Amino acid sequence: MLGRKKPPVVAQSESKLLDSKSQDPLRRLGVLDDEDVRMMMHGSSVVKVRSQRWQKTRRLRLLEDCVTIWCESSKSSRKAKNQQSFSVTEVECVREGCQSECLRRLAGSVPDSHCFTVVFRGGRKSLDLMCPTKEEAERWVRGFRTLKDRVANMTQKEKLDHWIRGYLRRADQNQDGKMSYEEIKRLLQMINIDLNEQYARTLFKKCDRSGDGRLDHIESEEFCRELMRRPELDAVFRHYSGNGTVLSTMELRDFLGDQGEDASLAHAQKLINTYELNEWAQKNLFMTQNGFTMYMLSVENDLFNPDHGRIYQDMTQPLAHYYISSSHNTYLTKDQVTSASSTEPYIRALNQGCRCVELDCWDGDKGEPVIYHGHTLTSKVPFKEVIETIAQYAFKASHYPLILSLENHCSVEQQAVMAQQLRSILGEKLLSRPLSDLPLKQLPSPEELKGRILLKGKKLIGQLGKTNSCASFSSSSDDETGGGNKSTSKKDPAKVTTSSKLSPELSDLVVYCRSSPFRGFEAAAQRSPDEMSSFSESEALKHIKDSGKLFVKHNSRQLSRIYPAGQRLQSSNYDPQDMWNVGCQLVALNFQTPGEQMDLNQGRFLPNGRCGYVLKPDFLCNPESNFNPENTGGGPGHVPTQLTIKIISAQQLPKINTDKPNSIVDPQVWVEIHGVAIDNARNKTQRIDNNGFNPRWDCTLSFQLQVPELALVRFVVEDHDHTVKNDFVGQFTLPFTSLRTGYRHVHLLKADGSSLSPATLFIHVKVKRRGITVKSVTDRMGRS
Repeated sequence: MLGRKKPPVVAQSESKLLDSKSQDPLRRLGVLDDEDVRMMMHGSSVVKVRSQRWQKTRRLRLLEDCVTIWCESSKSSRKAKNQQSFSVTEVECVREGCQSECLRRLAGSVPDSHCFTVVFRGGRKSLDLMCPTKEEAERWVRGFRTLKDRVANMTQKEKLDHWIRGYLRRADQNQDGKMSYEEIKRLLQMINIDLNEQYARTLFKKCDRSGDGRLDHIESEEFCRELMRRPELDAVFRHYSGNGTVLSTMELRDFLGDQGEDASLAHAQKLINTYELNEWAQKNLFMTQNGFTMYMLSVENDLFNPDHGRIYQDMTQPLAHYYISSSHNTYLTKDQVTSASSTEPYIRALNQGCRCVELDCWDGDKGEPVIYHGHTLTSKVPFKEVIETIAQYAFKASHYPLILSLENHCSVEQQAVMAQQLRSILGEKLLSRPLSDLPLKQLPSPEELKGRILLKGKKLIGQLGKTNSCASFSSSSDDETGGGNKSTSKKDPAKVTTSSKLSPELSDLVVYCRSSPFRGFEAAAQRSPDEMSSFSESEALKHIKDSGKLFVKHNSRQLSRIYPAGQRLQSSNYDPQDMWNVGCQLVALNFQTPGEQMDLNQGRFLPNGRCGYVLKPDFLCNPESNFNPENTGGGPGHVPTQLTIKIISAQQLPKINTDKPNSIVDPQVWVEIHGVAIDNARNKTQRIDNNGFNPRWDCTLSFQLQVPELALVRFVVEDHDHTVKNDFVGQFTLPFTSLRTGYRHVHLLKADGSSLSPATLFIHVKVKRRGITVKSVTDRMGRS
């Protein structure tokens, strides 16, 4: 820093941000000017529908925070308000008309145009509502979508501003717009910090400029912003600032260089123009501390490489060269014994970028096939309704091919009905013939199959085109082809499906995903690339242990689908990493069950625009590869790498035990590595007592990786408890190849994978390969 010309200090009057009113994030986003949103805030009388008999009048309205919806009954108490309210951020989508299972059953008895359904993330039941008029229903649907879109596009700074205002409103018990010291103490409990009494009183008096013992809204926000000061972030700023007040363009460029980013003057100037709110500083190409904070909290400085948030990989390679996001028992809302079957889990899965969904098909009444988990108490949903839902949502999150994995237990007659419904509903989206008449040497690419829906199932051999005949096939259940079954035993004839025939009409629709029993790697190598096998998790693990190299070679050419063991009655999940290590493409998980395994799945498919297709490393695509995940030393993919992560601090962690107002979290952070067996590791920070608001660890954790291209890095925040299992607070998982070095923020997620905003971790990442410090993690996977 010596010898540099110090920029002038920014005058205090010039360094102030815009006034509070103009800084209101929702006002800046234009939400409060939207007519539909204003109607939502006024509220509507609606009918909440559960069945023909259960229909109750409710008052539906948007609360003042413009994020929370309250479905209020005449008997609602203040205590029940939390149970009957939900955040816009919890909403997966809004379905217009009578599209839910409940409203479909009432079709004809309720006006379709007056109805809509709110579909939630996770396991929360959907909300079926009926408005007095068509116009009112349309305005609620538009309003929901407007709020979802606007809130999703808020910057981290705007989310923090909104977070502050929300808590201030809730802490103001008498709603007089001012905060007494007792109300401030209540606020501190709500925002998860056990503040020293003397410091709290001193800060209160400092902000009480009027001296009347109460803070108005400006003074209250000042109190919160004083609490939210980031000394650890300020220290980084001062390290690079010549005068401790502003960063010059050159100083910002130095910082970017150390971060492993574009260190050009042009890029530094662009960041100043984007994040610096002070007009004088922006005009003179300086970045103030406020501007630096806004940049550090932005997506541009996220731990996850923003370049990987778009489609950046080569999408022209054969399907077998990609991991494909896959769901198991997609129709189930919870467990596989008693839970409801529904079209809505398909919506959730498809909206998450899932590219392979499962349909367990059985004969239904009146010749209409149904989907449910056979021989159990799970409810049934019409096959036709599922296909209609898939047609509507198939390509909203991703334009790349969608695979429908059929587990076919139907009679020939109802299989023909399935084929007719697939053709009529999906239309041209359904791939019903090969792209070429030439002999198949390799599977087509995701790019070639863009916008198409593929059927995975059995196919008749030598019977094609004979629509008046049918032929036997080995099993009606695709999952039995690997030698196991989810709910029935192949060895028990009484439990095996009665159907043993395949409809030619359905067979004709199977292209490129032909289910075949697995009879060894040598036999499979002689088969066509469009033949694929399903393996139970236990079978797959046995092959990985006994024949890892052969499994890798198999998966370089043909598709493999892995499914959970039938003993997982609660729809729990296995560890998908073991399967990815040998290149298995369709690693099917129960999307309805949150937990570590689904965190890993979300992390695996986070890059490449979340399109559901991620290109495998080269050593998993080469048919001559000798890669063996059980023995990686010196072989393909072996790149010894040291990953060092300093967990510096956390910000705005949520309260876990909301039933106990005085409960404050004691957070600790785990960092986990999920990869080949030799790389698997986890380590943790110390715990911080009674502070979820701004805990500080400054704890350095180090990991040795042998095959970094397969590794996932998972950050987990827990509330430490001495007597019982620690409570989950939040997590974030990403591929090692997508993380960035330097000072970064980790934006935490809830258990269901949705945002935990504004909760973050502040960390520093360093990577060394063979003694060389890497300033940016290079991605050798699938450069386009």
